[in-house]
Amino acid sequence: MNDAKPPDRLVWLRTVLDEFEGPLIRYAARFTRDVESARDAVQETFLRLCRENPGELDGRVTQWLFTVCRNRAIDARRKDRRVQALKEFDPAAPNVAGADPATIVEQQDSGSRVLQLLAALPNNQQEVVRLRFQSGLSYKDIAVVTGLSVSNVGYLIHLAIAKLREQLKCIG
Repeated sequence: MNDAKPPDRLVWLRTVLDEFEGPLIRYAARFTRDVESARDAVQETFLRLCRENPGELDGRVTQWLFTVCRNRAIDARRKDRRVQALKEFDPAAPNVAGADPATIVEQQDSGSRVLQLLAALPNNQQEVVRLRFQSGLSYKDIAVVTGLSVSNVGYLIHLAIAKLREQLKCIG
């Protein structure tokens, strides 16, 4: 039974939407390789969330959202085998208004290099790194989302970071 009053439920849904929409779109886009398909997967995720009881998801909303979104994005990718270049897309980019233009260009260049190096990693390493550092999920949450063990998540993140550090030393 739903103990939450409808206004409370609407506030909860709006809060969850505001917090997770951007991270879920970025996450889904890694699977779909298309921002519009990613948005569709996220929309389906939130539609499913509307049918859920907030009390039953207490303490695991993040895990639930990323798991459902992952499944929706993988389904979308299976349906649409067209592989498109993923457009530069980061709605969570920091606001750099008033910053020195040279600093902005340098930060964008460094960020682009890191994203290129990240894209060269195996898919499983990319996924856990993005979930950890872009979406802020814990190792335990990542394990639930991906179906991996917590120790495997830690190992993959360790491997990915070591590889990125190695490659960044060669560039710098």
